[in-house]
Amino acid sequence: MWDIVVKLGSWNWLIVGLLLMGLELIAPGVFLLWLGLAALLVGIVTLFADWIWQVQVIAFAAFSLAAVPLWRRVATRSAPNADSAFLNRRTDALVGRVFTLEKPIMDGTGTVRVDDTVWRVSGPDCPAGSRVKVVRADGASLTVEAAS
Repeated sequence: MWDIVVKLGSWNWLIVGLLLMGLELIAPGVFLLWLGLAALLVGIVTLFADWIWQVQVIAFAAFSLAAVPLWRRVATRSAPNADSAFLNRRTDALVGRVFTLEKPIMDGTGTVRVDDTVWRVSGPDCPAGSRVKVVRADGASLTVEAAS
């Protein structure tokens, strides 16, 4: 069996590379992609250079290890867009915004309408129609203060 692996040479690497990239489609995680690209690169190089199998394995390991910092550099360079800045923390996007009270704040609680949603607010007593500024978001409750 080992003779078959050694005889196929570059075709082994190309097949393994395509298989790894295909597995990435089934179980995405961006890990198998880089191993697949490293295998493809070794396969392409061995089409033109007659490397023994030990050098091919070392080249695969080197290309695989080089892919990790390369991926980190590419991933950190792309900044998150404004839409995903508050992903899973939507209430944090409300901090600093000013709204009009829908129901007065009495005994520390009231409501404010934000777009099509009514939020419970807590803060100092204020009449309905007052402008309030969100100073903190805690779960489904907003803490407000009178806006100036």
